[in-house]
Amino acid sequence: MSDLRERLVAAVGAAHVLDGTDDAARDLAHDEALAVGHGTPAHVVRPGSTAEVAAIVTAARETHTPLVARGAGTGLSGGANAPDGAVVVAFDRMTAIRTIDTTDHVAVVEPGVSLEQLDAAAREHGLTYPVRPGEQSASLGGTVATNAGGMHAVRYGVTRTHVVGLEAVLADGSVVRTGGRLAKISAGYDVTQLLTGSEGTLALVTEVTVRLQPHLPVRRTVLAPFRDLATTTAAVARVVGSGLAPALCEYLDDPTMNAICTAADLTLGIPDDVRAAADAYLLVELVGRREDRVEEDLTELGTLLTQRGAVDVYALPDGSARRLVAAREQTFWTIKARGADEIVDVVVPRSALAEFLARARAAGERHGSRVLGCGHLGDGNAHLAVFQPDDEALHATLHEVLAAGTALGGAVSGEHGVGRAKAGALAELGDPGALAVMRRIRAALDPDGLLNPGAGPP
Repeated sequence: MSDLRERLVAAVGAAHVLDGTDDAARDLAHDEALAVGHGTPAHVVRPGSTAEVAAIVTAARETHTPLVARGAGTGLSGGANAPDGAVVVAFDRMTAIRTIDTTDHVAVVEPGVSLEQLDAAAREHGLTYPVRPGEQSASLGGTVATNAGGMHAVRYGVTRTHVVGLEAVLADGSVVRTGGRLAKISAGYDVTQLLTGSEGTLALVTEVTVRLQPHLPVRRTVLAPFRDLATTTAAVARVVGSGLAPALCEYLDDPTMNAICTAADLTLGIPDDVRAAADAYLLVELVGRREDRVEEDLTELGTLLTQRGAVDVYALPDGSARRLVAAREQTFWTIKARGADEIVDVVVPRSALAEFLARARAAGERHGSRVLGCGHLGDGNAHLAVFQPDDEALHATLHEVLAAGTALGGAVSGEHGVGRAKAGALAELGDPGALAVMRRIRAALDPDGLLNPGAGPP
């Protein structure tokens, strides 16, 4: 272990190598997953360059030490949770925005740059980075690792939609560049997309090139209460298929809506009789360049939702709209403060979402658990909070919920990643053939099994 520390100090300097038992290191040894444990790392190392990352990886390989990459620690699946004796590679020093290219509409950044920082820099040029996973302090490296999505995915897609190039350090310490500032490429395997979503199990990303989008200044937000989720889901299918191209299309069940409004001290002025009739809420945001065109779309959206069974339709004032969207983004923190024992995401075909949520609630009832939810209804991604303090009953509830999602043609995660929280569920519920391919890829790129062991595909 002393030999390992000497190598790490030689790579990054003593000031950037923390002992795993230090308080600062303990804080960097896990993410925000609620029901996933973590060990005590041997060290936490904070590199400042690609060369330093390569030296760290080489030192770990030569001493047979596991490595865990860590961005901002906002993940929810335990993907950054360190096992005992591992080295955590924290990227909080690699925060340079190297390029905002206004010709090719791309940004080149280091992995420690936050989504908020990148979007602010892009806005100065009339551009935006539209990935919104709910926590804007999340890092580019972390969101690439998990292929993060968020509320804007219905219009803009998830992280892999925007990643066009990477620089990464492989398990043998070599550095690879993939993709670039290209609109398209058809030259061999798409290694960029292979590494995106690989959760630090195939390589450590040291630079990211992402596509930027034009910033659309006009926004209008609609809140529509519905009597049941099935009607809400049917309405969303019409909204998405109408050509209105909403920037977000969110579902919240009544308890979750009440919780986030209370936490944000937000009163929307919805009459009591409407609230009493509502079991589900649909939050839709339209964006555009011109006021008149967005207003036309807003009118069409209101008519469509009314025809599809909305109890009422409210066009929110800008201030209330911003606060409600911000409150929705902070749902995890609100539900965590309310004592949730686990928060899990599952993705199913949009047409199956109502059935999935019904099965999830029924699973909770069978095991004495309370299951509440919200989600990205436009892309079939449900986020469920499970309240169940008994570990055995919690595990049974989660297993049944994940099994229900896969049985309906879905997957155990739409955007949070597999991490350590769902590695077992993926191994049990995933397609055996696809899992075999994943294992072969992982073994080829990391034959010693040192990159994030226990996380991601088995």
